[in-house]
Amino acid sequence: MAKIYVLHENQEWTDHLVKRFEELGLPYELWFLDEGTVDLTSEPPEGIFFSRMSASSHTREHTYAPELTSAVLAWLERHGRRVINGSSALRLEVSKVNQYMELEKYGIRTPKTIAAVGKKQMIKAAEKLGASAFITKHNRAGKGLGVQLFHSVDALKEYVESDVFEEPRDGVTLVQEYIESPEHYITRCEFIGGKFVYAVRVDTSGGFELCPADACQIGGLFCPAGEETEQKPKFQIIDDFNEPIIQKYEELLRGNGIKVAGIEFIRNADGEIFTYDINTNTNYNSDAEAAAGKYGMLELAKFLRAELENVYVQN
Repeated sequence: MAKIYVLHENQEWTDHLVKRFEELGLPYELWFLDEGTVDLTSEPPEGIFFSRMSASSHTREHTYAPELTSAVLAWLERHGRRVINGSSALRLEVSKVNQYMELEKYGIRTPKTIAAVGKKQMIKAAEKLGASAFITKHNRAGKGLGVQLFHSVDALKEYVESDVFEEPRDGVTLVQEYIESPEHYITRCEFIGGKFVYAVRVDTSGGFELCPADACQIGGLFCPAGEETEQKPKFQIIDDFNEPIIQKYEELLRGNGIKVAGIEFIRNADGEIFTYDINTNTNYNSDAEAAAGKYGMLELAKFLRAELENVYVQN
């Protein structure tokens, strides 16, 4: 019997989807791709395949999971299997450079960014950037990896020569202008089936911990020191969100064959939007969804059910 196969490396992030599969009575199988083999002379099983591979897999000691997943996806696509978030999605998931190039291609503004390999090149990049405040982040990231805020090149020099310097997984560090939100929040737009589902306002006043399902706290580097903030939910679904940029996001996803994603942007003091992240392994915050009565994993499970039926019922 044809199934829904889920390719992943984090059981915690997959349990919520499994729960929805079981509620809907859907046939499924999980492929945990932390290590393994791919028999290129064999044919894949019948079914549809949904990849939830994460760029942060190496932080869970699954260092080469994306590489293994890349091989599996090539094998599946070669044999014509229906793959949701396939090779093109993985290409963006593991490289912010690739994300920014695609965003710019579709007319979506990103923060000024310089990619650097090597500590000396990071310093040169910061000098060339010439911003009064800038951040560093890892090219292959997730969970806020490598994100640090600096107000001077000297501060960056001190950091890269210290014991707390974080080496990026692929050797590439991004040096990027710091976009400050006057109200200290970012917006994350969720898409399923390539279509907009809802937007979430994420409070960053207590730090830049943006992942709805995982601890991504990096301390006070992004928040104004000593500023008192009111107690409010970190994640809030926005009612009646309708921004023109959604159309550009959907066009980008369509052009890259991506069906499931979360895209994050920030507004500066002038209200200008800067998009800085595409998550093709997206998670949803249960508290925010319960308050709004919207459930991403349920909609995702329904979408995958429809995909399975389209391939194996109608054909």
